[in-house]
Amino acid sequence: MNKFEQLGLSESLLKAILDLGFENPTEVQEKAIPLLLEKDTDMVALAQTGTGKTAAFGFPVIQKIDADNRNTQALILSPTRELCLQITNEIKNYSKYEKGINVVAVYGGASITDQARDIKRGAQIIVATPGRMQDMINRGLVNISQINYCILDEADEMLNMGFYEDIVNILSTTPDDKSTWLFSATMPAEVARIGKQFMKDPIEITVGAKNSGSATVSHEFYLVNARDRYEALKRLADANPDIFSVVFCRTKRDTQAVAEKLIEDGYSAAALHGDLSQAQRDGVMKSFRGRQIQMLVATDVAARGIDVDNITHVVNYQLPDEIETYNHRSGRTGRAGKLGTSIVIVTKSELRKISSIERIIKQKFEEKTIPSGIEICEIQLLHLANKIKDTEVDHEIDNYLPAINSVLEGLSKEELIKKMVSVEFNRFINYYKKTRDISGQSSVSERRDRDDRDGAPRENNNGGATRYFVNIGSRDNFDWMSLKDYLKETLDLGRDDVFKVDVKEGFSFFNTDPEHTDKVMEVLNNVQLEGRRINVEISKNDGGGRRDHNGRSSGGFSGGRSSAPRREGSFAPRKEGSGGFRSDRSSAPREGGFGGRSDSRSAAPRREGGFTSDRPRTEGSSDRAPRRSESFGDSPRPRRPRKD
Repeated sequence: MNKFEQLGLSESLLKAILDLGFENPTEVQEKAIPLLLEKDTDMVALAQTGTGKTAAFGFPVIQKIDADNRNTQALILSPTRELCLQITNEIKNYSKYEKGINVVAVYGGASITDQARDIKRGAQIIVATPGRMQDMINRGLVNISQINYCILDEADEMLNMGFYEDIVNILSTTPDDKSTWLFSATMPAEVARIGKQFMKDPIEITVGAKNSGSATVSHEFYLVNARDRYEALKRLADANPDIFSVVFCRTKRDTQAVAEKLIEDGYSAAALHGDLSQAQRDGVMKSFRGRQIQMLVATDVAARGIDVDNITHVVNYQLPDEIETYNHRSGRTGRAGKLGTSIVIVTKSELRKISSIERIIKQKFEEKTIPSGIEICEIQLLHLANKIKDTEVDHEIDNYLPAINSVLEGLSKEELIKKMVSVEFNRFINYYKKTRDISGQSSVSERRDRDDRDGAPRENNNGGATRYFVNIGSRDNFDWMSLKDYLKETLDLGRDDVFKVDVKEGFSFFNTDPEHTDKVMEVLNNVQLEGRRINVEISKNDGGGRRDHNGRSSGGFSGGRSSAPRREGSFAPRKEGSGGFRSDRSSAPREGGFGGRSDSRSAAPRREGGFTSDRPRTEGSSDRAPRRSESFGDSPRPRRPRKD
């Protein structure tokens, strides 16, 4: 007996379920469906992505709809157009034997006029994204004042994407006596606030521990240097020859760049992000579902609509800014009871995020090392051997066997095997024998032992932080906030890892914890901004005029690589906060402040970052701007790079 029959579903729904091949309800379906069918009630259902939530609310809402009434009776809100279309298609499949039920998808990127016309023809169920739904309400193109049911799917993700006001406005347009069903993977404060404001005594069901991860997903992290992140991704792909994965990046720009690199290096990959047209996104997803693409590189927003079976790995190329988002990412794999793996490529500066995620998902990560070239070659060799063994022989080649045997005549079985394998395998050998080992990172436990043995890292007196000088400022269209964002993205650091950002006209200062010092120096000194090389050095001044161990003022600026000759024309600051900077070509500091004005105006408050600032001046701030040195020349002012 099909277990769905025990949930109280109608014959027409059971017939559709049989066509779809569903055999047993998932836990969230088993808990939610009987309660929602029994009576009209508000419900909060907490369950991970991929646990069958669409059917959990889809079957009950279809059974409760009056097909003879052409008015809109149910509204389903979802975060993205992909998920909106996916839910719409599934509801249509569930209701295929229900006569007269119409479902309309409402989302951005398509004609709002066509969508309004479809609703006017009679749509008992509307599936919508919050932004487009609010637009249609504002234009008077839809009437949801008489609906009986409102479903919020992936509520936490909708709020995380900034739809709080839209959702509040939409719900305020609906009747007070409707039933509201809220489905979410996690329960952040904003979701709880929505529930408190618009729901009355909701029934709460939880699948697994609240906010926890799926039990079918294992979690691994690989520690690498920031510069080795892409190389690590390739090695992990090579070490898993049958990988069918979603690779997550934080920004659209990184998503496109990583996908293009993978394609150039011979991997079957594609990008999925918000800058693609709907037709392009549909084409990418069609190829991914057809397994023509093995590695789909995606942003979190674009990936919300991904519902593809048998994804083997989720790869966090970069961790999300919001730790809770990790739960949604990992939910792309390990579906329908199958096992999946969530991989995180992490730098030392991000290790603390691993602990934070572990607390949220209530599961432990396993630390692993990036496979060496030799290990990857061995894996690929055995994979190739198994592929040859399992290949079904196409007997159409029988006619060509005499000619083939003639060509291969004289080769022994062992020689023939070696040559066959080498045809496919040589590229791995040739590539990896030339590459360096990137798996030399010490483990977390080894680092802790070393820290205990060697003592804490050396720090200055700037609150235990390292302070840096960098030769970009407001002249490059930065203020303190945009420079902080740029540094975080470029260095791949967390939102709190860059602080005390002080922007001047042609230079700036900022702080990080000492553990990031090597990364800051290595990465930034190899970055160009609009064709001009960025120069970053460690400031010995903590902004408080401290003294060194000899009692001398340490306010003078000294780079971390002071033993090397300075580049001609580069900045050589006297000290942080001094009235002027000098170039190696000019021995005297510039007199006066901005634009050669005299010091008589120095008492007036300066405009920080080009705008009047109400913030108190940070340590080491100056009333004078540095003279433009030869390293800048007279070229047009470079523009700040666009951020996604």
